[in-house]
Amino acid sequence: MSEVLANEKSNLSSMRQLMLRSSGEPESGRSSSPGMDLDMIYESPSRQKVLIVDDDLDTQQLLKEILRIAGYDVMGAGNASEAVRKVMDIPPDIILLDLMMPDTDGWQTYQYLRELTNAPVIIVSAKANKEDVVQGLQIGVDDYVTKPFFNDEVIARVKAVLRRAKATEQKTTLIFPHISLMVNLETQEVTIRNLPVHLTSKEFAILSVLARNAPKNVPYEVLSKELWGEDSPQVRKRLKYLIYLLRRKLEKDPANPVLVINNEAIGYRLQTNIS
Repeated sequence: MSEVLANEKSNLSSMRQLMLRSSGEPESGRSSSPGMDLDMIYESPSRQKVLIVDDDLDTQQLLKEILRIAGYDVMGAGNASEAVRKVMDIPPDIILLDLMMPDTDGWQTYQYLRELTNAPVIIVSAKANKEDVVQGLQIGVDDYVTKPFFNDEVIARVKAVLRRAKATEQKTTLIFPHISLMVNLETQEVTIRNLPVHLTSKEFAILSVLARNAPKNVPYEVLSKELWGEDSPQVRKRLKYLIYLLRRKLEKDPANPVLVINNEAIGYRLQTNIS
């Protein structure tokens, strides 16, 4: 998959193939006109875009139709490689991801996508056992819908997740009451357990990225490029040292961190709900 990512990144400068634009009259009485299938035509810049990753074409087409009629632009992918291409070609606002796919399953596909986009992800899967739901939420997915699903439920879940994502983007002050942390993105003020914390510009930069994405994991590559504009072994060492410094200022016991968590081979996350 690393070869796929490299190949796709090298092709970003090439023009997308032009396709014929089709149009249709909206159904009478509907409050908003249907969205577009982006696998057939160019995207509409004014609509939110949904990427549906599912190897079952019938399910993929059903979800497309449900969301297109609800006013979203939609596009589909049948496997991880195709999903990577779609994300790099037309960045989605939200992703619906199946778990049981051939070659590369949904869990691994999620990790690949997280290296490319911070778009919220909803798992839509026939795997309905509690362990899979918990695993999904722990690694940072935004919601979990089981198959078979109700059409209205899918639309409601998509709207709710997009609302939460937009609200997080617009906030200037992030408050996490369970860990007594406040982060002001404008003034760069930080308090932990009601005490002010004095951070360097780099320390605040990494905390703000973790806070904006909390409680989801932020991949090492994303953090490295956000802070230093590149990703390399030397930059990863700087990142690790910066996390060490941040923990010394936030954690009660920096040697046993409970706030800034490292998920090996994935990235770091801010733990916002400690029992």
